[in-house]
Amino acid sequence: MLTCVALRAALRSSVGVLGESVALSAKSWTRGPAFLSAPRVGCVAGSFAVPPPVRHYARVAKKKKTGPVSQLADLPSTMLKMDYAAVPLAQATDDVVKRLLSLELASHAEKLQLKKEQYVAKVQRDENDRSSVEVKVAVLTARIRNYQEHLLKHHKDKANKRRMLMAVDRRKKLLKNLRLVNYEAFEKVCEQLGITYTFPPEYYRRATRRWVAKKAFCIKVFQEVQKQKAEQRLMKQGLVSKDTEADKMKAV
Repeated sequence: MLTCVALRAALRSSVGVLGESVALSAKSWTRGPAFLSAPRVGCVAGSFAVPPPVRHYARVAKKKKTGPVSQLADLPSTMLKMDYAAVPLAQATDDVVKRLLSLELASHAEKLQLKKEQYVAKVQRDENDRSSVEVKVAVLTARIRNYQEHLLKHHKDKANKRRMLMAVDRRKKLLKNLRLVNYEAFEKVCEQLGITYTFPPEYYRRATRRWVAKKAFCIKVFQEVQKQKAEQRLMKQGLVSKDTEADKMKAV
């Protein structure tokens, strides 16, 4: 009888120890920063405690990248399109029609055309001037800046990059000729359009042996040709002088 009671007490104590060890191991597995911060959930002894899910609502807002200001940013949205700016009826219509005719709903091409007209109005010689060098430079400037803004967003667009470089070269040639012909107009164009003119680099070529020998040969050929031309010139002058002397003798 006593042995049965002792066996029952030993079994109960071993079951209690095992339950406590299982509960401690489960807590150690599920314990973490989220478990520590979460409220406790009532559970039966010996069962696993599952913490509630933690939702991360407070995240750091990403900062938007601010690029350079577009050349079309100074155009107000209430301004009418170029085709309707000179129409008096467009000024007297209601707000809905004005909004439809304004730059608020205009396309990028229409805004760019209006910006070109603004640049042309700054540098043109008179109201009817549409083909001078200054007007061509203004149109190319608006086009180049539009290409630059496009390439900042789409830097792999090789076709537009090529068009931009061609327009830059064309504008350089026009500004170079304008600087030689009319320096005052050149300064006015650069000031009004915000263009910084840089001088082209000096011609430089690596002096190799072949290039030096070819240059010396070309100089010798040029000198020989000049000598032959001088001799021919002297012979012509001698013939002319003989003809004049013969004419004088005939006259006498």
